[in-house]
Amino acid sequence: MSYQALYRKYRPSSFDEVVGQQHIVKTLQNAIARDRIAHAYLFAGPRGTGKTSIAKIFAKTLNCTNPDHAPCNECDNCKAAAEQSHPDIIEIDAASNNGVDEVRSLIERVSYAPMMGKYKVYIIDEVHMMTTGAFNALLKTIEEPPAHVIFILATTEPHKVIPTILSRCQRFDFSKVSDEEITDRLSTVCKAENIDYEEEALQLIASLSDGGMRDALSILDQSIAYSPDHISLDTVREIYGVVTKKDIGVIFSQMNEKDIDQAVVSLQEIYNKGFDLKRFISDFISLLKNSLLMDFNEQTTLISNSEKEILHSYFLQIESEKRVDLVRDLMEIYNKLSFASNVLDYIETILLKHSYKKPEKSDIQSYEEQKPVRPVQKSVSEKRYELPVFSQNSPKNSGNRSLSQKFWKSDVSRETFQTKSELKKTVKFDDEFLLSLLVGADKTNKNQDMENLKNVNIYMSNLEYAKFAASLRKSQIIASADSYILIGVTNDLQANEINELQNEAGYEGFMKEIAGKPKKLFAIEITRARKLIELFKERMKNKTLPSPAVIEVSHVQEKDSGQEQIDYLKSVFKELEIVED
Repeated sequence: MSYQALYRKYRPSSFDEVVGQQHIVKTLQNAIARDRIAHAYLFAGPRGTGKTSIAKIFAKTLNCTNPDHAPCNECDNCKAAAEQSHPDIIEIDAASNNGVDEVRSLIERVSYAPMMGKYKVYIIDEVHMMTTGAFNALLKTIEEPPAHVIFILATTEPHKVIPTILSRCQRFDFSKVSDEEITDRLSTVCKAENIDYEEEALQLIASLSDGGMRDALSILDQSIAYSPDHISLDTVREIYGVVTKKDIGVIFSQMNEKDIDQAVVSLQEIYNKGFDLKRFISDFISLLKNSLLMDFNEQTTLISNSEKEILHSYFLQIESEKRVDLVRDLMEIYNKLSFASNVLDYIETILLKHSYKKPEKSDIQSYEEQKPVRPVQKSVSEKRYELPVFSQNSPKNSGNRSLSQKFWKSDVSRETFQTKSELKKTVKFDDEFLLSLLVGADKTNKNQDMENLKNVNIYMSNLEYAKFAASLRKSQIIASADSYILIGVTNDLQANEINELQNEAGYEGFMKEIAGKPKKLFAIEITRARKLIELFKERMKNKTLPSPAVIEVSHVQEKDSGQEQIDYLKSVFKELEIVED
């Protein structure tokens, strides 16, 4: 017998062998068990997701003579259906039989009784290819067919089927098969064929199939033809021109280490090997997206363990803002690839853009300390950063620079700002300052503040405190003392928002309201918080921790809004007399 393609050889022969589409399988099984068989069905969904396979299994089950174990695959009806020679299961390709004459011929045969089975089942594939006239000719028959006739219409484009046909069918929408289900099925096939394989190779095949089980088996078939004894990740890469996630991670790392020359060389090697650059960008976007997801939850089950290792090695140490910016640019050029004359130039330009960075903060600080000091001409409208207030008796408050200037850094030089938009700069804290906060904190304050902040949602509708309450949602307390709290948040953007709000408005009043005492807030990204705790433990062992921070907070006056209103009314209405009830 001639060779049979894997997608034909391993086509499911019963409902139990179907991969995915469990909602459809269960519905059809229940309909058969309760004898609630409709006269017309519409199976709609992407290619290779099992529409025709399930239609054949359904037809075979309806005509099986063993109702307790249908389809039994042993009776004459099941065997004839498996050999595609059953006279009562008629498959029609609407792509080549889409005219009125073909439909009229079909209608003439519909009235004949079944020859072997209980039902005559017409499976019309790619039904959307039928002409409007053919649809109209079929309309009356589909609406009121003989009791022994069942129509199953299959299509990848249900919107092209006329509404009058759609309204007469029970519609089942097929979804793409998940990568995990495809990988499991491919593993089963490889074991049955005695083919050695790498798990990552099957995962890549599942990804390339785009949710189609038939496409996945075809790719596997081609991979076996290329490498009969062992299917490796490199095998699939070479056949389909796919760049591995690790290769993408290496290029991303080279970009951020300013090794842009090597990054461009790596990209050109990918191009010269004929790899798909559009797929490269798509996978790059996916990795960056998953790295941002891990910023929120490192324990997420939506990302495989192998991919998590790559993200930890190459992506997570880079600031969230940089990854977000790169995703935005990659998505923009992805949409332009269809019109691009040279895709490689587009991608290289993006790499160059994101590798060109301003000097590091440490370089800026060194430059600021060394450059000549020039007098700044002040004006009435000037605005400055408001730095945290430290007590004069703090052990660390020594030297020419104050403690606040030493530990609270900005990504820009400490010049005078003229506008509010210029004031919105990223605020960063030195590790020494953060360690001093941890040293000065205690567990009692932390437990109390954790309990107090559980009530933060109560203030979401409070006009005075809503912005403070909203900024603290999804945050967690890292350390707490009598006059301050260090909190961890999901990303640097949220941390900067809280630190700016502390500078501009101060959390002291809100903390007085919610916790009973005024406190300053300092926010850092949660990943940095974990690293800070590890550093704290190491420095504690070495006995090199800094002295505890001493943070002073301004006294918060209790507001008497009622008295304020009375005083205001008296100032407007001089003769106003307040009479108490």
